[in-house]
Amino acid sequence: MSKLILTRHGQSTWNAENRFTGWVDINLSDIGKKEAKKSGELLKKINIKIDICYTSFLKRAIETLTIILESINLDLKFNAAWQLNERHYGSLTGLNKEETKQKIGDELFKKYRRSWDVAPPPMAKDSDHQSNFSPLNSGIPKNKLPFTESLKSTYERVVPFYDSEIKKNLYLGKNILISAHGNSLRALCKYLFKISDTKINELEIPTGNPLVIEFDDKLKIIKYFYLDNSRAKNIIFNQ
Repeated sequence: MSKLILTRHGQSTWNAENRFTGWVDINLSDIGKKEAKKSGELLKKINIKIDICYTSFLKRAIETLTIILESINLDLKFNAAWQLNERHYGSLTGLNKEETKQKIGDELFKKYRRSWDVAPPPMAKDSDHQSNFSPLNSGIPKNKLPFTESLKSTYERVVPFYDSEIKKNLYLGKNILISAHGNSLRALCKYLFKISDTKINELEIPTGNPLVIEFDDKLKIIKYFYLDNSRAKNIIFNQ
């Protein structure tokens, strides 16, 4: 029996400012660091042996994972993958969410944020934000670099990576920890829990609260739970 532990990074400085972040490489806020430490403390309490770790190219996820590993006194090399990056928000990147909603209207705002297959307008190729992306991005094939993404686009990079790199280790009985982002984890949960295109907009992934998914030897989900039940969000299964 193997376990997959999904952790959304702690609050970033742009989260605190209510800005669309996407691929911009932003640091954790002080609150975010405390959330990451809390995640580690929650994992330490249940004494799960972590065998393999994955994270994205973005330092807010990398720092979250680093703090978690320090909290559980585990010196473990982790694997960074661009496929686990946050969704690219295109031309919305850097904008204040509330101001954007007032400008474009509630209906379009909801489509950009929560629909399955509607992407915001693309980011300009000469945008200043391009220089604020992770330096690790230099290793991404140019034909794979997005300028905007829908959740569907994000799913189309997250799930193949899971299938090719992560699933084989779960089959071997390994316990795997992933530190990633709200939308990359939503995409993965859509796949794992068989959530429909119309229901996925209802799924919320809380920060600083690890989700533990237990599998049988055929990778059928047999149990799933958040470690902090007081801040748990509803998991939609097969809807």
